[in-house]
Amino acid sequence: MILRLYGQGRAIHRDSPEYENVLASHYEGSEPLGARQIIWLDIDLVQTSCGFGVPLFDYKAERTSLDQWTQAKGPSDLASYRREKNTYSMDGLPTGMFDEPS
Repeated sequence: MILRLYGQGRAIHRDSPEYENVLASHYEGSEPLGARQIIWLDIDLVQTSCGFGVPLFDYKAERTSLDQWTQAKGPSDLASYRREKNTYSMDGLPTGMFDEPS
């Protein structure tokens, strides 16, 4: 089946109290390696469809590439990378990731 979720999304930025609260309640306080922010979706509508055209795939394992890359970068290089690459979206819009929390 195909699952579609419709609603209003918002970004919860790192280093905000809300981010820490979500981590504590959903990730046992442990931030996933490579995390940039959390997107919270207030769902208004859920739809499913048959998925007849969706190919079959077998789950083999979690990828380790992001964890390895993140650990090799280290905290300071990772912070610099995020500032360089995540200040604007692919559409050129400001992400607000580095705005001061309100």
